[in-house]
Parts: sequence; structure tokens; C-alpha cells
Amino acid sequence: MMSALKLEQVSKRYGATQVIDELSLEIHRGEFIVLLGASGCGKTSLLRMVAGLEEVSGGRVFIDGKDVTLTHPGQRNVAMVFQHYALYPHMTVRDNLAFGLRNVRLKGDEIDRRIAESARMLELTELLNRKPGQLSGGQRQRVAIARAAVKAPAIFLFDEPLSNLDAALRSRTRVELARLHRRLGATMLFVTHDQLDAMTLATRIVVMNGGSIEQVATPVEVYRRPATRFVAGFIGTPAMNFIPVARCGVAAGFTVVRLPDGSLLTTCVPDQGLSAHAGGDGELSLGIRPENLYPAASGPLSGQVEAVEFLGERSLAVLTLADGSTVTVTLNGTRPAPGETITVAIDLREAHLFDAGGRAHHARVEIQ
Repeated sequence: MMSALKLEQVSKRYGATQVIDELSLEIHRGEFIVLLGASGCGKTSLLRMVAGLEEVSGGRVFIDGKDVTLTHPGQRNVAMVFQHYALYPHMTVRDNLAFGLRNVRLKGDEIDRRIAESARMLELTELLNRKPGQLSGGQRQRVAIARAAVKAPAIFLFDEPLSNLDAALRSRTRVELARLHRRLGATMLFVTHDQLDAMTLATRIVVMNGGSIEQVATPVEVYRRPATRFVAGFIGTPAMNFIPVARCGVAAGFTVVRLPDGSLLTTCVPDQGLSAHAGGDGELSLGIRPENLYPAASGPLSGQVEAVEFLGERSLAVLTLADGSTVTVTLNGTRPAPGETITVAIDLREAHLFDAGGRAHHARVEIQ
């Protein structure tokens, strides 16, 4: 299958500053790919290079198998939706949608057909004769998306299009984008720093850090099988807990680690492969998500409750362990008081080990 977009060792420099360094990525037709990362990681620069709005310092960009590295933005068959709507304030919604189509000399009846179809999909039919100043923020964002849709591009490019919306409207617009993707079957590349956008919309997430790709995987894989400690800490709210441990042996093929209090714990992480990275008594981090820690009569971890955050159907408790480190535990039903000492067990099927280089080593279980 020919890829919709292929980036081949793409680099971007601003003077002496290297923003992206020989990054390669292949996106298949119909995928909804989300570039996720913190500010400054290079995700917007990457998007703009795909659009042709930024020059590529090195490498090549292919769209539908064609090398477009030096092609003018208007000839790339992509449509971009910006963070700021960039609508023409003196034009009606209809004219905003038609403007780009008229510039490429599309016939009037085809323009009308595309506008009617996009307006129907994005519930803008009743707003076509209004001007942007008469619309809400969410309506203006839908117009910006419709303006991209009428072009029937090979790839939709979204540059943080939801960041200016309030929480309720952001949630509704996510649903609209997911619905639009299903209806069009289009290839979409979406930039965001918000992991909820990524986890909701993406068929695959590209987690970026410092101009490089940390992991490319489905939302489930990124959450349950993070490739690196960075991904594990970046994805998830609250964040994954990391407990310093030392590798000190093997039991039935699985790695045995020493916890901060000196007790031993046999993990579900196969020792083969890990030993080469951790060495004899290598320092490791045990990574556990809060929902995989639970109160129990006996368990490997015990700590004092510092605070409890009530979230309705569940609570989050922050515990201080004997060595002074803290972990967050998800509680269902029980709500211990601050100052109380509780013992927690670990779902070892969902616990990970991270070596000194940040590489993840996972328990031997299948993702459901």
C-alpha cells in the first residue's frame, strides 16, 4: 500500500539550533495521526514542513508517493486548519468556504456541491449567510474545518485547532472531528500538546521529544506499553509512578528487584534482554500506573497518606513511602484519612521496568 505521507530523514535547523534531526515517519491512507509532545518538541515545525510553509533543512517529504520537498504549498494537495481560525471577517461563511475553490477556477456547481456537503457534515447549513463576527468560537472553528474539507485534500493538517476552545466545546469538537474522519476516510495529521486529544482521536500517536520520535503506536499501546520512560511519564493523568529499584536476581526467568525498603519483589518482566541493559546489580525504575496499585492487607509497599483527591467515582491518594518518595494510588470506595498508613499491592501484570537509558521492559502479558 502506498503511503499517504512519508518523511525520510527530515531535519530542521534555525541557524545553529537543530529542531528536528533526521526524523522518519510513514503514514498510511485514512489514518488519523496525532503528533503529541510538549512545547518546543518540534511537532509544529514538522507539520509546517509537510505543508510547505517551512523549508526542509535536510531529508525528503513524499505525499502520495510524490517527492514534494521543493514543491510550492499550493501544489501539495494538503489543507491546513490553524489554531487561530484565520477567516475573512468581511465574507460570509459561504464565501469563506468558496474562496479557495474559486482561486483554482473550480466550476460554480461543483463549488456549490462541495459547500453544501461540508456544511451538512459540520452542521453549518443554517449559518452559511452569516459572517464570522456573528458566530461563536466553536462555530468559527467548524467553518475553518469545513474550509479545509471543501478542498478534498490528500491530507488534512491540524495545528492545535482545539486549544482556544473551552473544555465543554473542546470535547464536542473532538467528537465532530472523529465523525468527520469516519465519514471522509481521509488522512489526517493533527498536532497537539493535549494527551486527551491524542488518546481520543488518533489511530496512532507519534510521541515527540526534543525533535525526535519516542514512540509510534496506537493509544492503547502507548498507554499500556510505553517504549520509554519519557512516554510513560508523559502519557496518563495522573502520571505513572516511578520507584527506584535494583536488579538483584532471576526467578523462573523473571527479574527480581530490590525495593527501597530492602524487600525483594519478583516481577513479571522476563530477565532475558533486561540483564544486558541493566548489568549485574543495575539501577532500574519500577513503573506502575496509579490504577495498578490497590489497598491490600499485605503488599510490597506501605506509606503514609499525604492527601486524598476525591473525583466522584474514584479517589486519588498520595502516599509517602519509607524512603521519602511518593506514589499515587487510585482508590475505589475506600477513602483513608490524611496521616493514615496503608499497605498497597501491585498488579505486576501491568508493571514495567525502565533501565538507566530510559528503555522500557514490559511484563509478559497480552494487550487486550
